Amino acid sequence: MNFNDLNISDELKNAIEDMGFSQLTPIQKQSIPHALKGKDIIGQAQTGSGKTLAFSIPILNKIFIPDRSPQAIVMCPTRELSMQVASEIEKLASKIKKFKVLAVYGGQPIGKQTRVLKKGVHVVVGTPGRVIDHIERGNLDLIGVESVVLDEADEMLEMGFREDIEIILSKIPSQRQTLLFSATIPSEIKQIAKKYQKDPEFIRIADKKKNIPKIKQYAFKCDIRDKFDGLTGLIDAYDVNLALIFCNTKKSVDYVAKHLKKQDFAVDSLHGDMTQKTRDKVMNKFKNGNISILVATDVAARGLDIDDVGVIINYDVPQNHDDYVHRIGRTARAGKSGLAFMLVSKDEVQRFKNIQKANNTKIIERELPTPQELNEIKNRQILKNAERVIKNENIEEYIEIIKQYSSNDSYLEISASLLKMMSEK
Repeated sequence: MNFNDLNISDELKNAIEDMGFSQLTPIQKQSIPHALKGKDIIGQAQTGSGKTLAFSIPILNKIFIPDRSPQAIVMCPTRELSMQVASEIEKLASKIKKFKVLAVYGGQPIGKQTRVLKKGVHVVVGTPGRVIDHIERGNLDLIGVESVVLDEADEMLEMGFREDIEIILSKIPSQRQTLLFSATIPSEIKQIAKKYQKDPEFIRIADKKKNIPKIKQYAFKCDIRDKFDGLTGLIDAYDVNLALIFCNTKKSVDYVAKHLKKQDFAVDSLHGDMTQKTRDKVMNKFKNGNISILVATDVAARGLDIDDVGVIINYDVPQNHDDYVHRIGRTARAGKSGLAFMLVSKDEVQRFKNIQKANNTKIIERELPTPQELNEIKNRQILKNAERVIKNENIEEYIEIIKQYSSNDSYLEISASLLKMMSEK
């Protein structure tokens, strides 16, 4: 089935085309037609199966733009997933004029989120704890909510959010549509579905983990003394949000993590000498988005299953091709692409060649970004963040200050000097 076959607005069809999607994934094909008719859904599918579009298309197809109060709420287990879902919804709604979506989660000042909520949003995406916080503060009125999504429901329950979820659901009008998506359907999920859904359609998509993910693979040859600077350069150049860095030894893990912390990266480490309790604590921090970079050895990362890792960096070249495949296999959600980088020093070239020879996909060799290129990237990122602030926040007070202390012809110089100050920090 093609997205053009769906009974949805032209704005959505055009945005979907811009996003590069044409054919529906199995979960989308089976759930979207039912959801468009207003049916409740229980969708059992793995992360990366296309669930976000499966629930976002029906939600956006019925949004009434003149009403600036929340018409849909999506609950996610983690900050990272909330940000990711909100970003996908924003792309999907790119052709819908004056549409607003907001991600609410812990770890960000609540005042920022409050200001945007007060201005009005159509869809709220967030973690249950922060959603309740906004409800209790009077920032979030759910009386106009027509659609509720529980995304990664089993993970939210594992993290102890059941009570929060039920409190939120109890505050939303009963005539809503409730869409529940989960990788597994334990008894707790069934209890919530029975209590809060009306005659839901149950859709189960078989796990196809055997599918080869789309991973773009790059190798960067460098002097061993330049490896760490090369690593930080790649993190900056590719605007890495969630990354897993692999090292061959505990000593190497400790070195990389220690020096990344010195540069104020949100990082932690994982290796075999740690107790299980410590390892679980670190893993939860990574899963919950409290840290964005995890440095690990192969042994410590066994059984590691984080679906939202966008980048794998091999700080040390793996011992063999099997280790390489296991490492990079922890990125690329089904149907999406991931990045895998490898830093190769002179004494690792032979291992790299062996891996390259055994690899089915070509590993592209590239040069590390130069200091000038990194500076340009940093400037672009600062300006991109500034555009986001202009779009989402109230800056009238600051505009008045600029007007008060400067003339019209000095605005450009002020912007340039602020950019210079930010880039040199």
